Amino acid sequence: MLSSLPEVLSPALRSPRNTLAIAATTAAIGGLAWYLMRKPRPTTEDLERVRREELAAKGRITDGSITETAEGHIHHSAETEENHSTPQVIIYNYRIGGVSYEAAQDVTTLSDLVRDVRTDLPIQVRYEPHNPANSIIVAENWSGLRLSADTPRPILGIDRHLHESRDHTTHGD
Repeated sequence: MLSSLPEVLSPALRSPRNTLAIAATTAAIGGLAWYLMRKPRPTTEDLERVRREELAAKGRITDGSITETAEGHIHHSAETEENHSTPQVIIYNYRIGGVSYEAAQDVTTLSDLVRDVRTDLPIQVRYEPHNPANSIIVAENWSGLRLSADTPRPILGIDRHLHESRDHTTHGD
């Protein structure tokens, strides 16, 4: 096997130990490259969900107002034949440090949390302190929207903990 190696290689590189080390290194680099190429990439929905979760957990809150909603007709359950008018995109504005921002949030994946939104009332906006243009008005575990009185309010954030503690005290031992 060593005789098949080119004669231009120095004798140190032709030793079996070094040949084995070079082969192992080449295989490791090839395996790493294969893994990185085959690794599943996060979808845009996954990236947006992670962004909402981070803002809901760490974002600062300010007041804002809804300027427009683009509504869609969505069927929510198989048991009832009711259709609800649910916004698909909510356009809102807010002001931070004398700068006005206008943003839009696609809420199609959060349709249960945005039914019957009151656009005439102020909202709460969560934003990233170092990038105030990065903001949300609703997430899976937080909502800054005001809902109409006849719509049951989703149990989110601190309300969830209060609701759970109320259940424990009413149901007893």
